[in-house]
Amino acid sequence: MRLFRIILPALIAVASCGVKDKAAQEDGQRLFIGDDIAITQTQYGKVQGFILDGVYTYLGIPYGAPTGGANRFMPPQKPESWQGVRPALFYGNDAPQNMANKWQNNASSFTDHWNYYDVSEDCLNLNVWTPSPDAKKRPVLVWMHGGGFSSGNSIEQDGYHGANLARSGDIVFVSVNHRLNCFGFSDLSACGDPAFKYSGNVGVLDLVAALQWVHDNIANFGGDPGNVTIMGQSGGGAKVCNVISMPSAAGLVHKAVGLSGNATSASDPAASKAVGAAILKTVRGDVKKLQAMPWEEYYALAHKVAAEVGTEAMGGFAPVADGEILPAGTFFQDPQAHSAKIPLMLCTTSSEFALSKENAQMEAISFNDAVAFVRDNFGQPNAEAVLKAYQEVFPDKKPIELINLTVAQRTNVLATADAKYKQEAPVYLAWFDYNAPLFDGRIRAFHCSDICYWFKNTDLMVTHTGGGAEPRKVSDQMSAALLAFMRTGNPNCQEIPEWPAYTPEEAPTMIFSTNTEMRYAPDRAALGLLKDFNPWAMMRAAPAKE
Repeated sequence: MRLFRIILPALIAVASCGVKDKAAQEDGQRLFIGDDIAITQTQYGKVQGFILDGVYTYLGIPYGAPTGGANRFMPPQKPESWQGVRPALFYGNDAPQNMANKWQNNASSFTDHWNYYDVSEDCLNLNVWTPSPDAKKRPVLVWMHGGGFSSGNSIEQDGYHGANLARSGDIVFVSVNHRLNCFGFSDLSACGDPAFKYSGNVGVLDLVAALQWVHDNIANFGGDPGNVTIMGQSGGGAKVCNVISMPSAAGLVHKAVGLSGNATSASDPAASKAVGAAILKTVRGDVKKLQAMPWEEYYALAHKVAAEVGTEAMGGFAPVADGEILPAGTFFQDPQAHSAKIPLMLCTTSSEFALSKENAQMEAISFNDAVAFVRDNFGQPNAEAVLKAYQEVFPDKKPIELINLTVAQRTNVLATADAKYKQEAPVYLAWFDYNAPLFDGRIRAFHCSDICYWFKNTDLMVTHTGGGAEPRKVSDQMSAALLAFMRTGNPNCQEIPEWPAYTPEEAPTMIFSTNTEMRYAPDRAALGLLKDFNPWAMMRAAPAKE
């Protein structure tokens, strides 16, 4: 049954994506699995995958040891070697996280239909899709999932699937699970034991361990360890910014892409130590008691304490700016750091929260009511000027879309681009603005909707795109730009208009949609008028669906 759950979406993807491979034309065998098929050597032992429509697939390969017990709060340890051939046919365990009510919103569950499987502390695993485990050195993409630093997994959405991009782009696609929330970021350094010095950052140390595995093993899967691009969305975009800022990632990453997520610094160590000290106080400083707890018990304890201390409201457990694992202060300030040579591409969506998707009443809002909504709910005295500034640049957008643009404001991503611009390697800025014909055209370019376009999965993730020729055309442009960026550090290609590198003065932004175009600082006037704006607060204030 489990293997069927992998094969079915993959078959849909290939059948729909327009690929005309020989096997499909002849209606021949498409799935190959057997004792001598897709067997590949890793440094810890051989793994057995399968071949589906010409793509070799290996799932749930361990890159680290189990993280429970004495390994809890510790930097990642190497996995034990194994004898014989280890099956790599299904996704590995997800990291411990809150699974309650994950599917409570019926419409969102339909749209995203989250993929979650077993949850345990044996969660350091990755997946590989490759055209062939041969000696050819293909560019490598390493995907870091979203969910903030608290939730998610390597195949959370079908749009994360790597087969189509691997096949069409002749690249190797890797996706990663790692420790999250209080298991990845409990700063217990105050316990006095130097072994726990890095406990507040083990979740991002896991990502570096995965990249080290890629460096050491990916050549056996047909990849080039000297050309690795890391890419993530939402929390994954923040992970990308953190990882390229880590000294331990030097030489393991060569390009980076962040989607609807970015970061210019890690968490305040004083705050993380305060939470850790409060957690330690519950066990009178005996950190071994925390290691011995069932994961569910520690999860409940740690998050209860964090809420009491007050850090849950600031995003909860996250990487710590300890000055060693992660830099103190603002990222990308050192012109000599290894990050200085890593090109960065950043993309956001034009309607991150798509406020009218499940609320048709908001779709019909007037311009004056939109002004009142922004002004009254969020204390924006310049609300009318802000919406008019967006309207001047995007005259065809409805009032609800102007609100969405305000919600999706790019202040943070521009701050990240400005910080990275000070370094040698270029920055490229994109904006995704395609509205799929779903929910009566109200789905719009919402948070995470662009992922399947980058990865040529628009006919697989049909609940985000509707499927068919139009979204596939947008995907062809976006995936071509991504593949060009992976190969050269420059996304320019024949499928899109000329894409200049970012400068703070001109802020060139490639807007991907049915009519992909280059715009310069399209939201500068609107952003200059916003006052202490919090888009997350705006999302919470949206009227409930009637």
